[in-house]
Amino acid sequence: MADVYDRWHLSRPPADAEPCKEHSTKTKTVCPSAEHGVGKRWQVRYRDPSGEQKKENFAKRTAADARAAEITNELDKGEYVDRVTRRQTLRDYAEEWRTTATHRERTESNVERGLRLHVYPLLGTRQIAGIKRSDIRAWVKDRSAVLAPSSLRTPWNALFGVMAAAHYDGIIRANPCHGIDLPEIRKPEVVPLDPAVVRALLAAASSRYRALMRLAATTGLRQAELFGLEAEHVDLVAGTVEVEQQLIGPDKGVPYIGEPKTEKSYRTVPLSVSAVAAIEEHLKAYPPAEVEIEDRTDPRKPRTRKARLLFVSETGDPIRRGSWAKLWARMVKRADKQLAAAESPLRVPQGTTTHDLRHFYASVLIKHGASVKKVQRRLGHAKPSITLDLYVHLYEDDEDTTAALIDEALADVP
Repeated sequence: MADVYDRWHLSRPPADAEPCKEHSTKTKTVCPSAEHGVGKRWQVRYRDPSGEQKKENFAKRTAADARAAEITNELDKGEYVDRVTRRQTLRDYAEEWRTTATHRERTESNVERGLRLHVYPLLGTRQIAGIKRSDIRAWVKDRSAVLAPSSLRTPWNALFGVMAAAHYDGIIRANPCHGIDLPEIRKPEVVPLDPAVVRALLAAASSRYRALMRLAATTGLRQAELFGLEAEHVDLVAGTVEVEQQLIGPDKGVPYIGEPKTEKSYRTVPLSVSAVAAIEEHLKAYPPAEVEIEDRTDPRKPRTRKARLLFVSETGDPIRRGSWAKLWARMVKRADKQLAAAESPLRVPQGTTTHDLRHFYASVLIKHGASVKKVQRRLGHAKPSITLDLYVHLYEDDEDTTAALIDEALADVP
């Protein structure tokens, strides 16, 4: 409930108070207060949902009455938002949200970059309570001209998160991002590498990284999972490798050991005979040395410890993504030369990365009858739908027999 008070006059004047000649009428006598003639005359008083008293001053009674009615309505509906908060800019609120939200470190850096480069230049100075759906549509159109549909998702997710938080905080009555259509992402079908190309890549690897390459092709581990493997994670007798962590290389700072990508990424993957042999040779040539590194596998208790990483750089340090990209480029060149020397028509497809060895592993499993669920478990996908979205075309038969199957089912129907 909001009430309007006359600041310039006493609501309960004492008996001996002098009347205000300026504002007294024939029917009403008023007495001046200590604030008479100072500032705006009419004051709206109320208590916000937390119980704190608020005051707003107005020059005219009509404006004060209108504001009091508005506040009373908002309080009754549970939609009250402080005026100072309403005037907050999107940038100010988003920075407050970003620094208090819980994100993985890489996600946190992506959110910061997406907001700074793509959201703030267009919407940062706008009052967050005044941003409409039309503003969001205009932002999507502008960013779609410079970003690919897949790249647009990162700043879009950050913007959506900011507006959703503002809605939950009661700053805006609805999230203006709801119902906005984004450009469709058209993912090309995964084309697995030819086995001859994979063999050439393995042969092109230097002795230090040959076992790493073979593991990538025969276990489907992600690049970061391979870089984060420690000697204790490999059981050569049982022929298995345990995925319990990954090596994370942030945009800024030094690499550290972190949790796997998702809960399903914790897994045990069987090793082929060739993979076991390759690891045995690797351990003989490059015994694991202790590397001091920060361990954040328990986000609540990060610690620095010595890790016996299975694969390290030439200098004995954890492998960085940038350094690996250069090594990979050299391996691709050597593999192409080997294929050319063997007069093979095949070459390493342009844009091939270490991740394509993971696709190759999945394609071999599928070709030999592995179910979607088994492939999901081996790859550590969060959901079977992710596996199906990536590889559904590989499950299709070479020959379409669906029409014949229908006829067979209805063969006895005239």
